[in-house]
Amino acid sequence: MRHISLIIVHCSANREGSALRACDIDAYHRSLGWKGCGYHFVIPTDGSVERGRPIEEVGAHCRYHNKHSIGVCYIGGLGTDGSPKDTRTPAQRNALLHLLQDLHHRFPQALIVAHADLDPRKPHCPGFDVVKEYKGWGAMSD
Repeated sequence: MRHISLIIVHCSANREGSALRACDIDAYHRSLGWKGCGYHFVIPTDGSVERGRPIEEVGAHCRYHNKHSIGVCYIGGLGTDGSPKDTRTPAQRNALLHLLQDLHHRFPQALIVAHADLDPRKPHCPGFDVVKEYKGWGAMSD
């Protein structure tokens, strides 16, 4: 198993209410020449948790950090006008919380961070303050 030091939360940068699923991201990433979905987990608006790339494999979701991280992506992140926004549905919030709790239990040394915390080119991803929301149980502290 890979050494996991980061659990990175992303948004798909789609407008709220998007029906996108992990299979759609997989098809898009394959069209880019990748070997499949770059995220390890995808959470559609219905709150289901869909598998992307197996966690034993290196992801393709955060430049310079893929080798030692797990990528989690919720569908959304843009308002209806296309501006950055926390669009998580109650079901997505609940699913993300439970998934992160499970991953934190499996990888207690891993920090839980936002894509924006690691990549200045993505200042709005995932649309909310991950460190503040999950502070105290694996989130990066100030």
